[in-house]
Amino acid sequence: ASSAPLLGQIKPPKPAPELTIILNSGERLLLSHFRGKVVVLEFLLTTCPHCQTCSAIMQKLHNEMGDKFQPLGTAINPSSMTEARMLVPAYISSLGLKFPVGWTPREEAYAWLEAQPSAGPIYFPQVVMIDKKGVIRYYFPGGDDFFRNEEANMRRLILELANENGPRQPTRSGGKKS
Repeated sequence: ASSAPLLGQIKPPKPAPELTIILNSGERLLLSHFRGKVVVLEFLLTTCPHCQTCSAIMQKLHNEMGDKFQPLGTAINPSSMTEARMLVPAYISSLGLKFPVGWTPREEAYAWLEAQPSAGPIYFPQVVMIDKKGVIRYYFPGGDDFFRNEEANMRRLILELANENGPRQPTRSGGKKS
């Protein structure tokens, strides 16, 4: 792993704060809606080749692994909803993505990532892996060694998180009778 984050200052594990992703329809998708599932969240730029690779890998793994995890993408480069309505659908279409990809205003994304954009270069994608309990377990800023073998690393960590007990797991032993 790199010696220091290149953008965000997230230090896992920590509870994932709420994040709103605005879909092209105008619907607001809340990160908390996916509590109980492993979430792989990609902060991306629609013009970034590394982001396109990451999104394609997330789709491939989702095709293979089904409901073991929920991929989500949010673009931060559109400067307005009008621009997002042009850039995000083209991004989704060009990659054949079937998972939710929307837009989060850059300032909100930076706040969520605990970023200090004035502190240094910004590399994308930024990948955050959240466990079933809604806790950020892994954070990989663009340029991290994670991306050198991205597909294998992502698969391994998704399986690790998916195999952990999440919230509201039924117990195997009989409960008290009332």
